[in-house]
Amino acid sequence: MGRGIAQQASVSGHEVVLVEIQEKTLNEAFAFIQKMINRFAEKGKMDNTEAVASIGRIYCSTYLSSLEKCDLVIEAVVENLELKKSIFNKVESIVSADCILASNTSSLSITNIAGSLRHPERMIGIHFFNPVPLMKLVEIIPAIQTKSEYVEDCKSMMVGWGKYPVVAKDTPGFIVNKVARPFYSEALRIYDEGIASIEDIDHAMTDLGGFRMGPFTLMDYIGNDVNYAVTESVFEAFYYDPRYKPSFTQKRLSEAGWLGRKSGRGYYTYVDGKPQKTQEEFHYQKSTFQRILAMLINEAADTMHMGIASRDDIDLAVTKGVNYPKGLLQWADEIGVGLVVNQLDELYHHYREDRYRCSGLLRTIAERQSTFYDA
Repeated sequence: MGRGIAQQASVSGHEVVLVEIQEKTLNEAFAFIQKMINRFAEKGKMDNTEAVASIGRIYCSTYLSSLEKCDLVIEAVVENLELKKSIFNKVESIVSADCILASNTSSLSITNIAGSLRHPERMIGIHFFNPVPLMKLVEIIPAIQTKSEYVEDCKSMMVGWGKYPVVAKDTPGFIVNKVARPFYSEALRIYDEGIASIEDIDHAMTDLGGFRMGPFTLMDYIGNDVNYAVTESVFEAFYYDPRYKPSFTQKRLSEAGWLGRKSGRGYYTYVDGKPQKTQEEFHYQKSTFQRILAMLINEAADTMHMGIASRDDIDLAVTKGVNYPKGLLQWADEIGVGLVVNQLDELYHHYREDRYRCSGLLRTIAERQSTFYDA
């Protein structure tokens, strides 16, 4: 992620200091950035002069002290809270008082990191999506201590980078990793219950829903170890709310090393990076697609209800961050909010699990016979 962020910053006209403590890793990162920028030039997406200038704007260093003159520092190390806090404590003693400190974390608390600093008001989350140069969404996450002016500064900068910034409250998973959980977890629940096969569920979501990938194909693409870890993290962070409960099926695949495409086997077996399908005919049901979609809409509505993000930012996040065919709240309006509430109530009545509780906002809009975009 760090090399992608550095590449995006340099092609956007910024002087960049790329820091990595291991020289070998640093050299590999810089070589990769050079290759990517030159590839853009070869494809005509930028001219050769600008490509050379972009590469020339990147300075590589193995010392944090090289960050001394930076106006913005973006950390992109592994998801380890104590490591991130340690890094920012060191960086804070090096940079100027006006330097903004940002973490690229996908789920860790920005407020927690800020709390370890002498000047927590300049700490913020800037969460990019992979691959950074191609993915347009950026989540901006202020800590409760963050100065509001820094939020606007970061939003303006991301617009200048050609991104779509959305603002999220400092809540586990932010927008995308919270709202998208049912796409995976409800698909796994349907499979675990023997209601539908892996391939039938995937085809229900692509053929009926218009999603680019089915949930199992996407989990294999992400990596079952990574996807399971995020689900478990969100589950724990929300005090074990059953809506985010992980699946034993995915846990066992992770334990077996069946991580998906990168290991050659996950929910599918891969040959030359391509999944090998076993079914010749598909028997997916419309109810499978409707159930997963209802759970996604419910999560989006609850995210809006809890003030985590605005209606527009939620819909923008799922279309630009995970490439959903349309915004979930817009989708609810189109199929009818009341219909979604009825689907959720039927699930709750059948299972008697809090997992299927309907969002209060969703029910209120249905009772008023209104819509998200009219309400």
